[in-house]
Amino acid sequence: MILKRAECLSRFGSDYMIQKKINAGELFRVGKAVYSDEPHVPELAVLAFMYPQAVVTMRNAFYIYGFTDVIPDKYDFATDRDASKIRDQRIVQYYCPNELFHHGITTFDYKGFQIHIYSKERMLIELLRYKSKLPFDYYKEVLQHYRKNLSNLDIQAIQDYALTAPKRGKIMELLQMEVL
Repeated sequence: MILKRAECLSRFGSDYMIQKKINAGELFRVGKAVYSDEPHVPELAVLAFMYPQAVVTMRNAFYIYGFTDVIPDKYDFATDRDASKIRDQRIVQYYCPNELFHHGITTFDYKGFQIHIYSKERMLIELLRYKSKLPFDYYKEVLQHYRKNLSNLDIQAIQDYALTAPKRGKIMELLQMEVL
């Protein structure tokens, strides 16, 4: 379980008691004002906890879903267009149109920790939206995995997400030509 400093203070009473728990090995500091009862917490889980309004997207989502074996060097998070800038150097922030941001958010168990991530169907739309910004071989690798697993995807959800996305005509055209 991951806890904020305020939660630790209400549980243990003071910074002194928090430090006592840390020294006893019952509590571990895993980030700035972030603690856990487990010694090893994946960095992605800590960042997802620190930024609860952000959603894991792009390269991290493709890697988590097994669509690529390329390990991302930074963490990709989507936020709504009106969100403030995330100033963490480890994070690449994608600003998403407000009408599209909440579509396809799901909770995923990542190494024992709950994170918010876009569904596989929504990630297909993101792949098509950012086609020109991704390396060609990376795009083709992920697209190939989508083609192989098409029978396991909700085609109606894909079409619904495509219709709410900016440049929906282009995305629908790419869906027809490259995926379906």
